[in-house]
Parts: sequence; structure tokens; C-alpha cells
Amino acid sequence: MITLLIADDHPLYRDALKGALSLSLPALTLKEAGDLTTTVDILKQEDIDLLLLDLHMPGSNDLFGLLHIRKLFPHVPVAVVSGTEDSTIISKIISAGALGFIPKTTSSGNIAEAVQAILDGDVWLPEGLSDSVEEVDEAFSQLADNVASLTPSQYKVLCYMRDGLLNKQIGYNLDIAEATVKAHVTAIFKKLGINNRTQAVLIASQLELEPPK
Repeated sequence: MITLLIADDHPLYRDALKGALSLSLPALTLKEAGDLTTTVDILKQEDIDLLLLDLHMPGSNDLFGLLHIRKLFPHVPVAVVSGTEDSTIISKIISAGALGFIPKTTSSGNIAEAVQAILDGDVWLPEGLSDSVEEVDEAFSQLADNVASLTPSQYKVLCYMRDGLLNKQIGYNLDIAEATVKAHVTAIFKKLGINNRTQAVLIASQLELEPPK
């Protein structure tokens, strides 16, 4: 029996995805999560054969959810399900370790095809996008791996640094002491192998990170 985890914060889309997969792949066992924390908890407790991950659910903060899960569970295959169809973003997603990208506009039949292909060990991309997606960028993959070592709190601080906020402003936004922000910044520099905010902003910009919602 194959166990698949659908991680998306929209219950209606989860239901639609479950319906499509149950019809086409009846041997699947389907689990659900609506945020990153629940996703991580399920991955710790269950043997998941494939994770279908929404980039924009609570706690995920776009690419960080994928990077965080790939770091914690490197042996769990992940396919990203998203409303975006930007080839540059998809290239980064694949370079960050995802085995597939499924637009939310994909038909139920193609979703089942994608899931089966990924379970078989292949990388799956939509037919119309596969030619425009660049090959895996090794330099970006290394960047992504370094960022994945950050904690969720450190990641949020990095996003705010990219947006030009001072430590005091970051502390106010995150409701933490300025000294705690400074500790996060020090840890970020160490984990990313850098020594100033300019380098941190450059890394965040290369990853196209979004600020916390």
C-alpha cells in the first residue's frame, strides 16, 4: 500500500485532489495536512511514500517549506503543487530537490499520471513547461541546502533583513527582543558562511524568498 500526504491549506482543493487520486489510484492511502507544522509531525510519525506540497500554506513561506522538509526528511519524495507556472520558479523548485511540479490547473488524469511517475522514480513536469525549465543549477542547490539549515525563526529574520529592516524593527514585527534578533543574525551568518548583511540580502534575493505573511 502506497501512502501519500497532501499538504495544502485549502480543504476544498485537498478534497478535489483526494477524489481525483482515489478514482485513478485506488490503492493509495491518503493523509492530509493544512500547515507546515502538521506536515512535519505526520512525516515524523508515518511512512510517507510521496508528499504533495503546497508552497504557500501557513509556515511554509514559499520555498522554505520545501527546503525545510528536504533537510529533515531527505528520503521522502516531494512534488510541489502550486498555482504558479513560472518556469524560473519551477527550475528553482527542482534544483531544491523536488521530484515534480504539478500546477493546480492540471487535470485529474494528469495528476494521477504525475503521481505514478514520481512514485516510479521519475521527475515529472507539465508537458508545456518541461522544455522551458532549466537543468538543475548546482550552485543554487548548494545555496538552498545552506538556507535549509536555518530554523523557521532564522528564516523569517533573513526575509526581513532582505527587506532592509533593522534589528529593532525585526524584533517588533516578530514580537521578540532585539538581543534575540541579534542572536538569530549571528546564527544566520554562521550557517550561510557569510559575515555581513549585504551578503545575506544577496542570498535571499537569489532564492527569491518572500517575507513572512
